[in-house]
This record gives sequence, C-alpha cells and structure tokens, in this order.
Amino acid sequence: MKSIMFPGKFLLGKNILASFANYAEALGRKFLVVSSKSVMATAKEKILMSIEGTEMKAEFTLFGGECSYKEIDRLAEIGKENGCDCVVGIGGGKLLDASKSAALKLDAPVIVVPTIAATDAPCSALTVVYTENGIFEAYEWLPANPEIVMVDTEIICRAPVRYLVAGMGDALATYFEARAVRASNSNTCAVAAIGKQTKSAFVLAELCYHTLLADGLKAKLSAEAGVITPALENVIEANILLSGVGFESGGLAASHSIHNGMTVLPQTHAANHGEKVAFGVLTQLMMENAPIEEINTVLDFCVSVGLPVTFAELGMGGVSDAELWKVAEASTVADETIHCQPFDVTAETVFAALTAANAIGTAYLAGK
Repeated sequence: MKSIMFPGKFLLGKNILASFANYAEALGRKFLVVSSKSVMATAKEKILMSIEGTEMKAEFTLFGGECSYKEIDRLAEIGKENGCDCVVGIGGGKLLDASKSAALKLDAPVIVVPTIAATDAPCSALTVVYTENGIFEAYEWLPANPEIVMVDTEIICRAPVRYLVAGMGDALATYFEARAVRASNSNTCAVAAIGKQTKSAFVLAELCYHTLLADGLKAKLSAEAGVITPALENVIEANILLSGVGFESGGLAASHSIHNGMTVLPQTHAANHGEKVAFGVLTQLMMENAPIEEINTVLDFCVSVGLPVTFAELGMGGVSDAELWKVAEASTVADETIHCQPFDVTAETVFAALTAANAIGTAYLAGK
C-alpha cells in the first residue's frame, strides 16, 4: 500500500491567529489551549478576542517543558477535568507533539499553532516522546494529522532567528531521507509506519530541499531584519508543511536516527533538534559515500545560514570515543529508522561516519 498524509487545513498568513474562531468553531466549543510561557499573553489575548460574543470558551494552561508521557497525561487530565472537546497547541515542536497526544487521549480534535518554524512537527501524525530528562524515548504514531495547522507569520517572525535556522536543518533532512527510503523501498511514517512512498511525497521532499537552497539565506536575513518577505514565507512553508508531509509520507532514515543517538549525551541538549538533524544529514551523506559535490552543497548551505557542521558547534567538542560509541549504538537500535538506508548499518558504520562528518566539516571551515 502507498499512502500520503496531510493536515486537514494548512493556513499561513500574517496575524491569522486573530481569525481563530472562524476556523475553530466547527471543531469544538470548549478549548484546552496549551501554550508556552513566552507567548501565553499574546496567544490568550488573540484567542479571547476572537471568541468573544460566541458560545466558545477556552481553558489556558502552560506547557511543562518536555514532551514526556507524564506531561501528555497531565494535559489530558486538565482537558478532561474542564470538559474540553478540542485541544489547541501554541508553541514549539515538543509542545505541539504533547498537545497532539493529549488530544488523542481525550478523543478530541487538535489545532496546531506553531510559534517557531523550528521543526516539521506541526503537520504530522507523530509525537516524539522524550524522558523527563530530555533523552529520546519513543515515536508515538497517531491515527490522523492535526485538523488545522495555523501558521501566524507575524508570531514566527518575532521569534529568535536561531529557531528558523534550526527548522531549516530539520527540513534539510527531508529529501535525503526520502531518497534513502525510496532506494530501499522501506515503509514511510504515514499510516502508523505501514505505507510505502508515493511519487507526490518524494516530489514534495525535493521541493523542500530546493526551496531551502534558493531562499534559506534570504529568509534568515529577512527574519533578522524583522520583516516578512516572500523568501521568509517560502522557508516557513518548507520547514513546516513541505518537510512535515515530506518526512511523514516520504520516510525517515539515518539523519533523524543520528539525532536520536546524540540525545544520550547531555552536552548536546543545548543544541536544537534541527541543528542535530543537520549534522545527521552530513553523517548520512558520509555513510552513503555521496559525491563530494553534493556534500559541498550541503556544507555551503549549512555554513551560510549558521547550521553546525562540527562536533564543537554542537557542544560535543572533545567528545571521547567511548561517548561517540554510545551515540552510534543508540542510533542503531533495532527499531530506529536508520535501518531504512538501502544497506546494512551497524554501530561501527555510524561511529566511522560521525567521525568522518566532523573531519570534513572541520576541514571545510578551515578552508573558508
């Protein structure tokens, strides 16, 4: 079976959250709104103004900070106690993932409002669960994508630019992992990881990559200047929608497994998800013995926008061989997507590729 999955609606525009009631009224009457502390005041004001004069009500709560099973259960219990029939997640990737899983526990629809374009989590039917200490624990496949994804570009433009760049790192993996999945004819992440890749999913993954190369630097400069430009909108769409649909229906391979492996090292926890994934891309290309021209294109892009290409830039400077073996072993456990590569992968393979990726990144920076 081949499959491709999308959110019910994808809406992107300036100040779109002010129109919340227009789109949410078909989904519920009592909303559990989960928000991060940094945007709670703004989000609360926009939603309350939007639902004023309607029968809709909202219960607001702050996210606990980590997408753990404990936090998911806590949010679901708040929703149950308050009779909420729809969950609204407003924040970053971990918050959105926790909101999606809490909605599943409540048997309720979910509206996703990303406040940063840092990951492809908003559009997917997937929750990445971590321990309370931030170590990767499990993928939780959900039966459906979010009913609505509302991307307020005004909010995202005000967020720290590092998050936008990290989103480019996450999106960078989309094409290369979809290419590996296509070569091995592995299952994708669609329909609880039992579907095969469609041609349209691979085309979206390719479009994601080409959009980053064409508009990535322009988007970063626009965000630094605090202005919304076509390039910034294109990259926000690539980071959230193209990468979201592309990874889910195109499939995951080595790059995200490398990320998961790196989470076992506490010194990497300060690095964003997409920053680690970007280094995972470089590692995957070294594993694949990709053409040097392709590797240089990736290095050019990463360095131009500020994505890490060395251990030191990830906070892993001075990492020991023993620590690197832990990363390699965690990256290659039986259920990791690294085994969707079109060749056998072992911890030894990953250890060598990580070391080589750091070496080529270091040499590239030295030559700049």
